[in-house]
Amino acid sequence: MRRRLAAIAAAGSLVVGLSACTTDGAGDDSDALVVYSGRSENLVGPLFEQIEESTGLDLEVRYASTPEMAAQIAEEGEASPADLFFSQDAGALGALSKEGLLTELDDGTIDVVPAEYRATDGTWVATSLRARVLVYDSEVLEEADVPDTIDALTAPEWRGKVGYAPTNASFQSFVTGLRVDRGDEAAEQWLRDFLANEPKTYDNNVALLEAADTGDVELGLTNHYYWYNTAEEKGPENMRARVRYLAQGDPGALVNVAGVGVLASTERPDDALRVVQELLGEQAQLYFLEEASEYPVVPGIASDAVDLPPLETLGGPDIDLGDLDGLEQTQQMLTRVGMI
Repeated sequence: MRRRLAAIAAAGSLVVGLSACTTDGAGDDSDALVVYSGRSENLVGPLFEQIEESTGLDLEVRYASTPEMAAQIAEEGEASPADLFFSQDAGALGALSKEGLLTELDDGTIDVVPAEYRATDGTWVATSLRARVLVYDSEVLEEADVPDTIDALTAPEWRGKVGYAPTNASFQSFVTGLRVDRGDEAAEQWLRDFLANEPKTYDNNVALLEAADTGDVELGLTNHYYWYNTAEEKGPENMRARVRYLAQGDPGALVNVAGVGVLASTERPDDALRVVQELLGEQAQLYFLEEASEYPVVPGIASDAVDLPPLETLGGPDIDLGDLDGLEQTQQMLTRVGMI
């Protein structure tokens, strides 16, 4: 367990358990329900304030990266003060679930979410969705010229023109999905072919989008919401970067989740489940859509505020998202080929 979760922690490039902060400075003596959040306070802090108001529960939310929080839960074990884990991706949830650290959730609560976006054993459930996409420089490329498969990115015409962020957790989740879909040998060959085409590396997806928006790179592998959130701030008319969704079924079109699980060690399972229910409620689902440009995971939630392509038109390979916990092997592969 420690090796797997230590690998997940390493993906965050941070020291486990040292930088978590709380919303209110409450200590372990507090009777508040404790949430370990791998999602940022800027993004979900207002949402948790809404949940406190609607439920009457006092929440103590500790923020750090998803890898940090997952590793901290593993380190603390049954003594963890956390009651819930709110994760940025399915891999960390899957890893904790396989180690028996999450409890099975009530069927009536999670049945509102399609089966492909919750654990087969009911130990975690997605709260929102995000898609892998390509961003491209529209001053150089027409949309029709942009590839819609990852295999096309290894063609000679794209040599030196593609950007990516190899240390970013979402890129590594994509590679893990590629391994699950095609097997390790084929996945490693794609990585070697991609690397031989001399892609440009960036520290993170924000820098990558900026590079596509300033003409430093023609294409970039990233998540969809980076573009939509930036377009909301700057106005799409002021951007040269555009977004291109990859073909359905392609490994590069992976739709990953943010999700939540209740710790098996919690002494307040009913209160923890109430928070899960709130995260799946209409108010929270609209929040993810309108404030983060993410896809709601509960069918039927819609808003005119964000113009996203319909979710049913998207989708990567047919894999169990809980299998994205194989990050240690992914990082070994990325190291072996020379990407990290």
